Amino acid sequence: MNTHMHADHVTGSGKLKELLPGCRSLISKASGAQADVHVADSELVEFGRHKLECRATPGHTNGCLTYVCKEQGMAFTGDTLLIRGCGRTDFQEGSPTALFESVHTKIFSLPDEFKLYPAHDYKGLTETTVGEEKKFNARLTKPLKEFVDIMDNLNLPYPKLIDKAVPANRVCGLQF
Repeated sequence: MNTHMHADHVTGSGKLKELLPGCRSLISKASGAQADVHVADSELVEFGRHKLECRATPGHTNGCLTYVCKEQGMAFTGDTLLIRGCGRTDFQEGSPTALFESVHTKIFSLPDEFKLYPAHDYKGLTETTVGEEKKFNARLTKPLKEFVDIMDNLNLPYPKLIDKAVPANRVCGLQF
């Protein structure tokens, strides 16, 4: 299950499908990437006794998803919401306004005690909560205009693998 089509690395979905017969790849229909299963906002992914609600959370990319497991009080936010930060918005149809609105309507609307698991963290942390991010997120606690200003002026370097990763990820990471 991919949260979005990555620009900084090649997905392992294709390799997993080669190694594990019957394994299926899943990604947002809005991502434009190939997969066995395409999902959209509000759809449920069921496996065993578990259900994950797919919430479209565009902004980092236009195809970002957050997976919410209500019965366990948790969500997997991908790069949309990081611990005390968020994913960049300066490529792959990124939009600071869309990201801000996604987080505030689709993630911050969850109960404060919900645990959040981002795709990665640069300080070794693995989880946070909705309540913590509402209080302490250095970017997303700002008003929209200030948030957009911050995101528009990050001046981050161009991802090193973007020219290889994006085309490869459009085809499940199989042509790298």
